Amino acid sequence: MNWHEVVKAMLPEHLLLAGMVILLTLEILRGRPRDGFVVAFLALVAAAAAALMLHAEGYAGAPFNGHFSVGPVASLAKFALIALALPVVLISRDDFAETRYYVLLLASLYGACLLVSSDSLPTLFLGLELMSLPVYALVLLAQLRADSAEAALKYLVLGGTATATFLMGVALLYGWSGSMSTATFAAALGSSDTLPVAGVVLVVASLFLKAAIVPFHGWAPDAYEGASVPVTAFMATIIKAGVLFAALRLFGTAPVTRPLVDVLAVLPLVSMIWGNVAAIRQTSFRRMIAYSSIAHAGYLFYALLGAGPGRAQAVIFYVVVYGIMNVLAFTVLPRGADDERSDRLESLQGLYQRRPFAAIMLGASMLSLAGLPPLPGFIRVIQYMFMNPATADQPVGHPRRLALAASLLCLAPAIVLAFFPGWLLDRF
Repeated sequence: MNWHEVVKAMLPEHLLLAGMVILLTLEILRGRPRDGFVVAFLALVAAAAAALMLHAEGYAGAPFNGHFSVGPVASLAKFALIALALPVVLISRDDFAETRYYVLLLASLYGACLLVSSDSLPTLFLGLELMSLPVYALVLLAQLRADSAEAALKYLVLGGTATATFLMGVALLYGWSGSMSTATFAAALGSSDTLPVAGVVLVVASLFLKAAIVPFHGWAPDAYEGASVPVTAFMATIIKAGVLFAALRLFGTAPVTRPLVDVLAVLPLVSMIWGNVAAIRQTSFRRMIAYSSIAHAGYLFYALLGAGPGRAQAVIFYVVVYGIMNVLAFTVLPRGADDERSDRLESLQGLYQRRPFAAIMLGASMLSLAGLPPLPGFIRVIQYMFMNPATADQPVGHPRRLALAASLLCLAPAIVLAFFPGWLLDRF
């Protein structure tokens, strides 16, 4: 084994792992809880820089042949995941100081990065579980509401169901082919035998559950609402992107034929419709974002029906734009001591009079998530902020410094991508 190649190919993952080890070591040495923000942020910056460096030099390698490989596109996807986590960590500072929060966040991100480079079904499974398991604890960690425990339990149970479904599908694919390569899944897409088709359907169903595609979406609104704002932002962006990258790794460039093409066409379409329609009825901002993520997951899965060579470009570009605008919404979202009250859409009334910058940034985010105005659902947020007067019991509030920095961190690339989308598309 070439250890130099192992170190270089997995440099982003190693730096995330180093951040976790340092955080845990410092807490053990001090003998008491400590603030893990600085170490976690520096680990993310270093990992993002490493992924960008590997992409810039066009590095390609397979330190674990048949299980883990890296190429320029994979490095770009890892950079996108890690960069999206930076503003999430910035807005986490006011909510979390404990080492355990940042260790769990880095561990989940490590799993998401592992997904991007998986060449075998066991490695893909490991990445999915490393990404998902810490989030079950993150949903419960803040305990801002009485129903946070219920939300975490729903997420855990349904996440376990997705895991079992994925493993059953993998078992069927292995029984058919005798191989654990992700290429087995792509080969099964063109098969008419019952065994591989059943395996493919089970694996796709598990990904649908992880991504909250209708009718496997029931956990998402409760989990998003029950979690803290930073954790909800993390789930809506990094976790969603990780699942789509896993699907991209499985499908590759293989054409999708019937009967799977019907499943990939119908259920994501239902998710688009239901996600947007259900969002209209929501009074909670985070539940509305949950239904937004359900609709956007449908849009993203539709990319798998397109021409194989263009799938990675479509998915990564959409994930970057969607992730930036989603995180931007959470960075400027006003928060108060009463989490349940501040999460209601009514709390945004007159926001422009109280905090103009937050209202403008949130408005830009909502318009972007809605696609083309005036679509139903998300335009309601803009009405509350700009057209409704502020009530007397709503404080003016002041923007948190790190939240302001996080919003600017999202705004800058959003402006660049709005005027120069070709810059990112040309990276493929």
